[in-house]
Amino acid sequence: MAALLNQFCGLRCPPASSSSLSKPAPSLFTGKRVSTVVSAYYALTSEQKERLKLKEVFEEAYERCRTAPMEGVSFTVEDFTAALDKYDFDSEIGTKVKGTVFMTDNGGAVVDIIAKSSASLPVQEACIHRIKHVSEAGIYPGLVEEFVIIGEKPSDDSLILSLRAIQYDLAWERCRQLQAEDVVVKGKVVGGNKGGVVAVVEGLRGFVPFSQISTKSTAEELIDKELPLKFVEVDEEQSRLVLSNRKAMADSQAQLGIGSVVLGTVQSLKPYGAFIDIGGINGLLHVSQISHDRVSDISTVLQPGDTLKVT
Repeated sequence: MAALLNQFCGLRCPPASSSSLSKPAPSLFTGKRVSTVVSAYYALTSEQKERLKLKEVFEEAYERCRTAPMEGVSFTVEDFTAALDKYDFDSEIGTKVKGTVFMTDNGGAVVDIIAKSSASLPVQEACIHRIKHVSEAGIYPGLVEEFVIIGEKPSDDSLILSLRAIQYDLAWERCRQLQAEDVVVKGKVVGGNKGGVVAVVEGLRGFVPFSQISTKSTAEELIDKELPLKFVEVDEEQSRLVLSNRKAMADSQAQLGIGSVVLGTVQSLKPYGAFIDIGGINGLLHVSQISHDRVSDISTVLQPGDTLKVT
């Protein structure tokens, strides 16, 4: 109310002096003047009164913020530091952390791992296979996944994450299991040299020596083809994966006997018959065995890519 009276009456308190202390100062609030101020206050509309009350509240709040900003606040600086420590984690390289993807772009993804700074997932670390965008690996905003820390950016101290490293470990474990079970797998040939070809199995690149390939094909002829393979050596520490097509073919041939009915795919046509692929084994279907009727042109009956049952 004092502020209100000052606003309406324009009161100013004169500075104290020795002479003024010797005798009582005359009262500024005579009965008539106070009555005038009170009458003026009650003459205001309800909206104007509300504005005056809000002004007083704001002035009091401003004064508290200026003189005692932490008054009445129970959450102290120590509490804030303790809360950060509670959600802090080991950021050493090799540590696995759970995070949520909240943004993707051509360079990769940004991941929230509930740390003091965000983390990045480069596109080359998003999948064990080569991709151009993280969406090809099923990575999208909102995805919750487990990542492994592989480094730190010196520019802003943010962490670098990887999914590829986790998938890489799982692929080696899968190959060890397949070797122990002695099963035949399919591998796509992606390269080669004088000694053999490179085939991809379970996302890993393995070497198939020419001595372990059943056909006398060159590396160029085998590029982009799938070969039945068996594991010869699986050594994760040395990053050594050796495969054999010859062992896989021998296993397939052992399972095939005279009279067996199998599903095959036509690979190529010759004047004397068609070559059929039956599980990685090429067999000749002679022209005389194609039909009961005489076949003068095989292409009128079969085409490369056709599937059929043969014995």
